[in-house]
Amino acid sequence: MKRMLLAMALLIGAPAIAHASTYEIDPVHSAVGFSVKHMMVATVHGRFDKFTGTVDIDDANPANDKINVDIDAASITTENDKRDGHLKSPDFFDVAKFPKITFVSKSAKAAGAGAVDVTGDLTIHGVTKPVTLHVTDISAPFPSPMDKKNHRGASATATINRQDFGVKWNAPVGGKAGDVAVSDEVKIQIDAELVEKK
Repeated sequence: MKRMLLAMALLIGAPAIAHASTYEIDPVHSAVGFSVKHMMVATVHGRFDKFTGTVDIDDANPANDKINVDIDAASITTENDKRDGHLKSPDFFDVAKFPKITFVSKSAKAAGAGAVDVTGDLTIHGVTKPVTLHVTDISAPFPSPMDKKNHRGASATATINRQDFGVKWNAPVGGKAGDVAVSDEVKIQIDAELVEKK
């Protein structure tokens, strides 16, 4: 009897074992955004309003983490109809021909406390290149009283060169060589709320 009580006490007192879980990105509480320099001086922000995705998180072994995202390219918005129409045209994303932007993870590694670098294939404008998402602010699971599922939060950033993906349109501005309307460098910012799949 004493041995049984001791075993029960050890089990009750033992910390929870971390395990891998799959989460879905909640589009209502998430954002997929980007920013570029305009006229070499100002930062202009945009976002994609329609996207889906899954995230695998293994707290014990970040090498098992995975991210897969599917974005509707036509859902791009910069809060300006004329500019959005241009971005959807063949000059930029050519959404009629390339309706999807995707990210499919290939590997992951710990990148400091609470951070993971996830490398995968990013496809834009029909061109696929390896890109690393720096994922931070990975919260602990929170049991939501609303849907009785675990929720987590995370943010991810990356910087890409749009020329690498065939998004090449630009226009010179001013009289100085190299001054252009839109920077080649694009900063990506993803803020996601994740809901555990049951």
